[in-house]
Amino acid sequence: MPEFPAPVPTQDTEPFWQGCREGKLLLQRCAACGVVRYPPRPMCPQCTSLESRWVPATGTGTVFSYTVTHQALHPSLVGRTPHVIVLVELDEGVRMTSTVLGCTPDQVRIGMPVEVVFHQETDGVILPLFRPAGAERAP
Repeated sequence: MPEFPAPVPTQDTEPFWQGCREGKLLLQRCAACGVVRYPPRPMCPQCTSLESRWVPATGTGTVFSYTVTHQALHPSLVGRTPHVIVLVELDEGVRMTSTVLGCTPDQVRIGMPVEVVFHQETDGVILPLFRPAGAERAP
């Protein structure tokens, strides 16, 4: 079975992926105006500054929207459906597309509190996924 397609870090996204490898959800914050942004990019959309710093996120948020896919859209997803894809609004105000674990598709709701959990997909690929907030960690 093919491996999950690995993200390809760029100069702008490498700190984000390094944070994931260390179990930290990092976001860019504009050094000029303080706006938090995701996805990572070189310029602030608010003030056009090119200066930013990486700050730890709380890792918590709510499901803003979601969809359930019943078809494996990539060969690595065969046998992993139905698959819940969520748009999480982090407490910092940015939205992140991910997957929700630890509940069935019919349990996912808009407004559901979630928290980040780092999942090793393949060697060297650790993804920020989400689970219902307060859920017990799997052993």
